[in-house]
Amino acid sequence: MSGTIGFVGLGHMGGPMAVNLVKAGYRVVGYDLVPELLAAAADAGVEAAASAVEAVAGADAVVTMLPAGRHVLALYRDGGLLAAARPGTLFVDCSTIDVADARAAHEAARAAGHRALDAPVSGGVVGAEAATLTFMAGGDADAFTRAEPLLAAMGKKAVHCGDAGAGQAAKICNNMILGISMIAVSEAFVLGESLGLSHQALYDVASTASGQCWALTVNCPVPGPVPGSPAERDYRPGFAAPLMAKDLGLAANAARAGGVDAELGLRAARMYAEFAEGTGAGQDFSGIVRAVRQRSGRPTDQNGTPA
Repeated sequence: MSGTIGFVGLGHMGGPMAVNLVKAGYRVVGYDLVPELLAAAADAGVEAAASAVEAVAGADAVVTMLPAGRHVLALYRDGGLLAAARPGTLFVDCSTIDVADARAAHEAARAAGHRALDAPVSGGVVGAEAATLTFMAGGDADAFTRAEPLLAAMGKKAVHCGDAGAGQAAKICNNMILGISMIAVSEAFVLGESLGLSHQALYDVASTASGQCWALTVNCPVPGPVPGSPAERDYRPGFAAPLMAKDLGLAANAARAGGVDAELGLRAARMYAEFAEGTGAGQDFSGIVRAVRQRSGRPTDQNGTPA
């Protein structure tokens, strides 16, 4: 594909993704409700539109990155995006939303004469900025083929997971694994602290043994072992705790609806919901280690670091 891309949602993820499309040679017309975000994208080469409808009119493809399914459906239907787009436009929704909402968005797009793909991402803000995201795509094979050049400009890997909603299904399953893993790694470090084990010693063992996982070796929840992890910058978000809480909530809802006995997933969803609503509201999801320490009665300083 080449040509004009309409991009709606220029936040922490969408903004860098739109800019990477510009760098790849696309003309990108973008819109966001927040003037500061729209201005920042414009400074980086995105053409600012006065509305979401203006952003998609005349576009060859439309990318959306929005907070929830209700926002996607509202813009598609009531917001006029589907009506404003030229017939046969490819709509790629990169938001993380409920599987049922994703399928409804597909159906609405098809009914309006368009093609659709749900393509949520993994990789966080760092991946969005570096164009190293992984896309999990749901939709028909032709739509995926059309979208591949766009996805390649914004990420390093795109997997066609199946029909409508399959991308969202893969995303919530993946993030359920990640959320549970981060809690497990955090609990292990707090247990190690209680036993007099240094963070570095535990990391050196687990990172080369059967405890090795992404939550340990890339997003380590304690400062020291992994330079550049959020723990090294006072848990300033790469992937914010409220976003993990949202994704785990979607996974929990799907598990309940499907009758799946996902005991650890449901517990992780509750833990992250409590953390995100409290002290973790502005923290990276790896900051859950602080909540583990607090519940364990472990002494900490004012920043939640072991005293």
